[in-house]
Amino acid sequence: MRGNRGQGHPGRMAAAGAAMLLLAGAVALWAAADTGDATATTAVSPAALPPDLATPPAPAIVQPEARPLTREEKRFARIDRDDDGRITRAEYLAVRRRNFDRLDVNGDGRLGFEEYAVKGIEKFASLDSDGNATLDAAEFAAGAPKPRAPRQQSAEACRCPSGQMASVEE
Repeated sequence: MRGNRGQGHPGRMAAAGAAMLLLAGAVALWAAADTGDATATTAVSPAALPPDLATPPAPAIVQPEARPLTREEKRFARIDRDDDGRITRAEYLAVRRRNFDRLDVNGDGRLGFEEYAVKGIEKFASLDSDGNATLDAAEFAAGAPKPRAPRQQSAEACRCPSGQMASVEE
């Protein structure tokens, strides 16, 4: 420590400055703290309070906004007949049972080919306009499935930045 008397060490100066800043911050927080009277209070039993103050009010139940169900959620709900959030084997097969029963025209519990293919047989007969038990290209083309009409989207459903509706595939 030769010749450094009075100048101090730079690291010590920084540490002293930081300590002073911390001390100043502590004093500022203490001065801003609530200085209300610290008087002792006695506990009041809930029985001594009026009935409306004796029990705290129950928190308000806020229902979330309902959102429209997706196509899969609707399909799930149709099959889940008891609305318990689960599909049992019986619920799942009930749809198949109804379809089977519709096709089992004679009610014998078995499907013959004609019962199974009744819709196809009826469609073929309706397309065979000349009744010759064959379909030419024009008759066959008349039975082509009709294209599905696009579903209308609401203006709020999906807006592009340009203001045009976006196409949403389902």
